Amino acid sequence: MRLKYTCPSCGTPLGYDGLCWKCKCEQERNAALTWTPEQIAEKQKRLIQNIQRLADMEEPECTDFWHLFGYRNAITPEIQRAALAAEVFYPSELYYRVPEDVRDGLISALLSTEDSGEASNLMCCLAMQGDDRALETLLELERNPRPWRRKLYVDPSVYAQCGGWTFDKEGQRAQLNFDTCYPMVKGAAGEVSPVRIGRARDDICPHCGGRMVDMLVLDGRDERLKFLGLNGILTAACCPNCVGFLKEPAFNRFTLDGGVEIVPSELFDGAGKMDCYVREEDYKALTENSFVLGKTPVPLFYGAAYEDVNTIGGFANWVQDWEYTACPHCGKPMKYLAQIQWDTLMDGTEGTLYVEFCPDCQIVSMQHQQT
Repeated sequence: MRLKYTCPSCGTPLGYDGLCWKCKCEQERNAALTWTPEQIAEKQKRLIQNIQRLADMEEPECTDFWHLFGYRNAITPEIQRAALAAEVFYPSELYYRVPEDVRDGLISALLSTEDSGEASNLMCCLAMQGDDRALETLLELERNPRPWRRKLYVDPSVYAQCGGWTFDKEGQRAQLNFDTCYPMVKGAAGEVSPVRIGRARDDICPHCGGRMVDMLVLDGRDERLKFLGLNGILTAACCPNCVGFLKEPAFNRFTLDGGVEIVPSELFDGAGKMDCYVREEDYKALTENSFVLGKTPVPLFYGAAYEDVNTIGGFANWVQDWEYTACPHCGKPMKYLAQIQWDTLMDGTEGTLYVEFCPDCQIVSMQHQQT
């Protein structure tokens, strides 16, 4: 059926008159990036005055928060102190790297609560703060659980992952994300980039018969990517059709000269075969997209609020809960590397592909989440 309208910006066919959701997100982001200092100060002031509305996900406070936080890195200690005073513990990102007095307030609230739901939110907030005192508190709660722990599904060390880190039974910290973030942006025709999303491969998926794809090819020797500690090329390859139906994430080993060894996978339902739903035009769109690595870094949560942004490093926009994969070789939690939004590559697709890797074992994991 032919749709009546098209997006006036990108030409995408639509069932309504106006911008498509991707162009609308881009329009809002560009507007936020042009806010004047006076506009930022006014939005910060309004957020402090109406902080409870943020917890209730009311507008415009919710959008203002994510724009201030993700695009402008402009959430101040005053906003954080106002949230603590009002006992607003959602979203947990409010408390990212809060000052010590706010951290101590979170710890006091956590150690005094008897409610499992509040404890869950407070552990996420403390994980976002993330210093050694936060670690000590979560470690103590893991070693000596409070009664509310029986109503939760996971230990405090898993809640710590919300903030991009975790700890082992001895209290040794492991960092799970990078303190640098770069966006993937639309480049000019023929533009060379050290990161490529979607490169065609010749091998065939054993489950559906569709073509495998190098979903991410990244040259860590580029000056912008030095923060990854990769002195060579990382390649993440999977079947774009089956990655969302696997029993566990898709894995491959990589060598720094660009080599790839696909690790065999199993479908979630145990079946040996499934249909391939990726059309020829989808493969073409996926492997001929124009995304290139951005020239300059952006705030760490730049890609964490909206589903139209592909990023390297920083924090992910987890569709469900954060999920750091255990390396199948050494068992340690893998480090978050990148997120790829399917709908930015192929129209009509849903969800996000999260790429993680173990730098010691040179293994990549790729997992799909969607609502």
